[in-house]
Amino acid sequence: MSLVQKIRGAYIHCQQELFSWLETRLGALPKQYEKLVRVLEMVRVEDYLPQKTVGRVGGRPPSNRANLARAFLAKMVFNIQTTVSLRERLLSDEILRSLCGWGSDLEVPSESTFSRAFAEFAKMQLPSRIHESLIQESYAGELVGHISRDSTAIEGREKPVPKSSSKGQKPASKAPESILEEVRTILKEVKTDPEECAKAPRRLELQPTMELEDMLEDLPQDCKVGCKRNAQGHTNRWTGFKLHMDTADHGIPISCIVTSASLHDSQVAIPLSRMTQQRVTSLYDLMDSAYDAKELYEESRASGHVPIIDKNPRKKKAEHQREQTAQRHAGLVLPERLRYRERSTVERAFGRLKDEFGARNLRVRGYEKVTCHLMFGVLVLTVDQLLKLVQ
Repeated sequence: MSLVQKIRGAYIHCQQELFSWLETRLGALPKQYEKLVRVLEMVRVEDYLPQKTVGRVGGRPPSNRANLARAFLAKMVFNIQTTVSLRERLLSDEILRSLCGWGSDLEVPSESTFSRAFAEFAKMQLPSRIHESLIQESYAGELVGHISRDSTAIEGREKPVPKSSSKGQKPASKAPESILEEVRTILKEVKTDPEECAKAPRRLELQPTMELEDMLEDLPQDCKVGCKRNAQGHTNRWTGFKLHMDTADHGIPISCIVTSASLHDSQVAIPLSRMTQQRVTSLYDLMDSAYDAKELYEESRASGHVPIIDKNPRKKKAEHQREQTAQRHAGLVLPERLRYRERSTVERAFGRLKDEFGARNLRVRGYEKVTCHLMFGVLVLTVDQLLKLVQ
C-alpha cells in the first residue's frame, strides 16, 4: 500500500464515519475542529501512554494523561499561546472539551496538573516517539526523492548560559604564587611533550565513527546566544535554541534535533542524517552553503545518497564567481541546480511551524520541555502535510 493510499484511508474514515458520529452528538464541526479530529485520529496518543499508574496507594486518582496530551495537541492546532489560555478555552468551549475527552468543565484539571503532565511528557519524549512511529509507519516501503536539511532560530525565555559556567561552578581562588607555579608547570609539559601541541580533532571528524546516541549526547543543549546570516546578508542574533530539521518532498518533517543556538549547522548534519536513515529511504541530500564540508559529502555518499550542497562563497570565492558567470553566459542550468530548488520545502515547513503551530509561542524553560513543546508542533505539522497529499 502506497503512502497516498494509507493517508487516504485515514482521511476517508474521518470523513465518512467519524465526522458523522460526532455531528450527531456535537453538531456541525467548524473547519478547525475537523483538523483537530484528523490529528487526534492519526496520532492516537492513548497508544503511547501507560494505561495504569503503578505503585500508587491512596490519595486522589491521577488525571487522565491521554486527555491532557490531546489538549496539548489542540493547543498547537489552534495556535494557543499559553497553557492558561488553553485551560480557559477548554472551560468555555464545549466542543473542544469533548474532543479532548472531558464531559464537563468540572472535569478539566487545574493549571498545576497541566504543568506536571507536560513535564512527564517531556521526560518520556512523548511527541518525539509518536512522530518517529508515524513517519516509519507512513513511509514503510516508500522511497523519498529529496531530503532537505536546514535549521531555524528558536527564541527562548531564559538567561543564556555563559561559557565559563558550562562545566560547573567557579573553582576556589588560589594564592598568586600557586597560580604562577601551575602556569610554569604547564608550560614545561607543553614544551617537552609535542603531542600536547597537536590539534584536537574536530567534531565533524569524530562523528562518522560514533554511534547516534553518542553524537546526540555530545551536542550542546543549553540556552545560548546564536547568530545567523539571512538571505539578504544581514546577521540576526537571538537567545535560545536551534531547531534542525530534515523534510521530505511536500514539506513533511522526517527528523528533528534541538540544540543550543550557538552551534553551527554543520555539526548536526551527520546525526540528523543517521536519524533520517533509520526512518526512511531517500536518494538526494539537499543542503545550503553552511553544510559545505568534505565530511558531509563523504557521509552522504557513504550512505548511498547524492549530496547536493550549495558552495560556500567564502571558499574559493573567485573560482565560484567565474563558474557562475560562465554558466550564466552559456545559458546552462545544471540538473543539480534544478533539484536544489526543492530545498525550499524545509524553509516553508519552518514558516508554518512558527506561524501556525506554536514555535513562536515558547513559554517553557529547560531543554526537555523546549523540545517537547516544539515536537508537539512538529507532530501536528506532519499530520497536516500528510493529509494535504489526499486533500
